[in-house]
Amino acid sequence: MQARNSPGGSQAFPVRRGRPPVPRPTSVQPEHLARPAGPAFVWGSLLFVWLMSLLPWRLWPEAPDLLLLVLAFWCVQEPRRVGMVAAFVFGLLMDVHDAGLLGEYALTYTLVAYGAFVLHRRLQRFDLWSQAMHMLPIFLCARAVALAIHAWLAGSWPGWQWTLGVGMTAALWPLAGWLLQLPQRRSDDPESPSA
Repeated sequence: MQARNSPGGSQAFPVRRGRPPVPRPTSVQPEHLARPAGPAFVWGSLLFVWLMSLLPWRLWPEAPDLLLLVLAFWCVQEPRRVGMVAAFVFGLLMDVHDAGLLGEYALTYTLVAYGAFVLHRRLQRFDLWSQAMHMLPIFLCARAVALAIHAWLAGSWPGWQWTLGVGMTAALWPLAGWLLQLPQRRSDDPESPSA
């Protein structure tokens, strides 16, 4: 082990020579898929989840926002196909369905789409669990901004139950990612009959 000279002339940082760099842990190795998802599958999954979001189970404050989850996932995986315009349109559709403040969900979905687009190159280097940890603050901040505006206009804070829904949305990221990447995995499998 040698010491490198600092600009002041004293010995500062030890330098190790002959050792390999520290390897990355295996839990953050990304899964590389040979083919991107088809546009019919991307938009079909978004429409299916949008229809599921119209069901009344979503009115429970702690319910995860599956449409937001799938929108964010496709903004990370396919940023040229799904972006902020799609997030804004789906947000407006949810605002009209809920008959609440027009633009609340549109703002939330657009902020999350922007955050996912900004981080999409970084997120593709990580596995699905690490991606969920990166997306949690984005989900949290976007929902907090929309709820702060809602509280300001309505004159009352809705409470903190919404944080459970945001946490559940982020916790479902690995499962949603695994399910949404199934068709690509099947086409990459050399033993599948379609290959």
